[in-house]
Amino acid sequence: MLLAPGLPQPPWGDSSRAPHDPDALLTPLIMDPKMDSGIVSTYYSVDEAIENGAAPIPLNFDRTSDIQCVIDIMDHFLACEATWHKGGSLAQTVYSCIYLLRPERTSSHALLHSFCRVIRATCSALVSAVSDARTNEVNFTSGLKILRYQSLLLFFRSILAWLSVREEDLFTMAYGLPLKANGDEKCLSMIHAVDETLCRQLKACSAPVSEKAVLEDIEPLQTHLDLEEDFCKAVLCRIRFRKHFYHVLTCLRKPQGRGLELAKKHIISCLSELDSMLNTEEFLRHNSACGTVKNEDEKTTASGCQPVGFDSTLNSRSAAPTPPRAIKLLSWKKAVNYFQKLLHDLGVICSYPLDPVFEGAMRFVVDIQKFQPDLVARAHIQSYVMQWILMRIANEQLLLVQDGKLYGRESLFAVICKAALLPEGAKNHDIQKNESVQQLGQLLITLFRVLCANTAWQRRKLGKILQDWRIIYVQLELAFRKVFGEAASTPVEQDLLLRVCKHILIWVEEQTYWIALRFLMLGFELDLYSTDEYCMVYWYIYIYLIKLAEKTHLKIMLSNDSSRRKSKKKKDFVKDVGKDYQVPPVVQLIQCYIYVAQGLMMMLASLRNENKIFLCQGPFNSEHERFVQHFEVLQKACLPDHASFFSFSETVANIRFSTVSMHNCFKDAQKIAKDLRGGFANNPDRLAELRRIEQVAEHNHVALNLLCRLGSLEPSLKVSFDFIHHPHFATASVKRS
Repeated sequence: MLLAPGLPQPPWGDSSRAPHDPDALLTPLIMDPKMDSGIVSTYYSVDEAIENGAAPIPLNFDRTSDIQCVIDIMDHFLACEATWHKGGSLAQTVYSCIYLLRPERTSSHALLHSFCRVIRATCSALVSAVSDARTNEVNFTSGLKILRYQSLLLFFRSILAWLSVREEDLFTMAYGLPLKANGDEKCLSMIHAVDETLCRQLKACSAPVSEKAVLEDIEPLQTHLDLEEDFCKAVLCRIRFRKHFYHVLTCLRKPQGRGLELAKKHIISCLSELDSMLNTEEFLRHNSACGTVKNEDEKTTASGCQPVGFDSTLNSRSAAPTPPRAIKLLSWKKAVNYFQKLLHDLGVICSYPLDPVFEGAMRFVVDIQKFQPDLVARAHIQSYVMQWILMRIANEQLLLVQDGKLYGRESLFAVICKAALLPEGAKNHDIQKNESVQQLGQLLITLFRVLCANTAWQRRKLGKILQDWRIIYVQLELAFRKVFGEAASTPVEQDLLLRVCKHILIWVEEQTYWIALRFLMLGFELDLYSTDEYCMVYWYIYIYLIKLAEKTHLKIMLSNDSSRRKSKKKKDFVKDVGKDYQVPPVVQLIQCYIYVAQGLMMMLASLRNENKIFLCQGPFNSEHERFVQHFEVLQKACLPDHASFFSFSETVANIRFSTVSMHNCFKDAQKIAKDLRGGFANNPDRLAELRRIEQVAEHNHVALNLLCRLGSLEPSLKVSFDFIHHPHFATASVKRS
């Protein structure tokens, strides 16, 4: 079956390489281990596996082979754990190890016993962290892409791709497995004792001849003395990584951020031990006692040997929600790379101050999503955010005392007042007891939770909570009118109440437009828009940016007016109003975005109108239908009121290159970006964003000038848009094919 020419690219990439048989398209997905699975098991029970010698104790009577087997088990555990984090089930990854399923059997083997204990404790801590954060949700990334593909065949292909993606909600399912065993709480003391023993053995290996007599009573790790030092180092770095990683997890869970500094130190140690583990690969591979796996992607151990004591089909019958067939594990090297990235993400979380203002916390959550953190990192971001919120809540329900100190310090209303740029005294106003104001606080917590989720789920939820923010604005407006009518007749009280109401309403509008913008921007990260839809998307972004700039500017102006009234006499205030008012840097940055979005919208409209390219036409969906598909949630929320398909069509219908050249938006964006450098001199993140925007504006300015000079495009010239400089604002390129 051939794909019709002119259709969008299929999800698997180059259509020229796609199979033409529909069955060939469906077969790889139907047979995906996460979708369809056989019921074949090597053993019917754990006891049967043990009886058949699948998990011997000791692992080998030859001590050198025994220690090699233990190292292989340690490495395979790392691959299993990384696969679990990436969406595999606990039953088929970490708990495919028979030694974990029967904890009492390893007590005679100190090294393996302590390692299994810390593995169980780590799994338990991770399940607890993710469960508490509630960030484990189904990843709908592939499902959302369905809107892009108009062919029926591609539609079904996308549906199957959606169903076969990892399900993060599998992470916390324990399936009745022994996540905790008696004595696991002592795992750190046990593994520390093993660490000390290994250190003495390593010291004995490297000791000079004069001191060897003193160390003769230390039993070597294995029988080949010339290999003792390398084996000690290989085991030691793996043991220490486990010890430090468990410390990281426990430190991150401490309330009020008291463990963040210590967590950073353990993260550095973890990364150092991972490097040491990579350095032991060559030694282990050359001294392995078995045949090694040649394919690097199939190696789950540094030596390349298959580990003893694992069977991924063992839990297939007891773990009903999971596919019975063995899933494909990450290779050992990929597992190491995964943990390096995870630790980097956790290090970023630890490095951020726990007591920022609202905007700072919001920007932190959004910025860290640029690293595309996986589930475990996002769970700890969520934990960080909830600590930030709890440190401010001091109401009757959450007024707690820990270690003799007050757990909460401020109310959510105080956080909102500070974000709305109200004076300090406003946070104690009685208006905070109003039901609508309390609901606003809950919406704020919900917003933070949503921003900590994976990108696809985040966009879906942002679209839903938009209407909640729209409704709360109306409810607040009605509530404030009622309260103002019942307020005391004192002019001072009325003035304060009026200012509180004005500031909060403006802030709610500002946040609503920010949520709508975030919703639109995430569409680029999820690849939901095709190039011929960019024009309508940037038109919508342009409108929202204008509204956001208006509300942000108005909020700052109201705050400045209030402070001037306090600090100046009436005559001085009247004189000061007449002076030139400088636009705040944050508003100028939004203005910079406005010019870039407007320039892209106008450039794309000109290409549509004059060159008849990037026309939003297809055999299945009209441009109007695509507009509704992408922006239905915005339309339902009436954000803004005049944003409709008719107004979009009317705006872009008469745009030509002659119009665009008269007002070159990209040039204006470049100028603002250069002028803003001084305003954000102490903010490296904002400076980096300015550089990105400047690059987009500069390259688009060059491309626009070229298109204006050419008039009509030659057949050999091709215009394309990509995101090489900024994730949300495209860069145009004009090249000869």
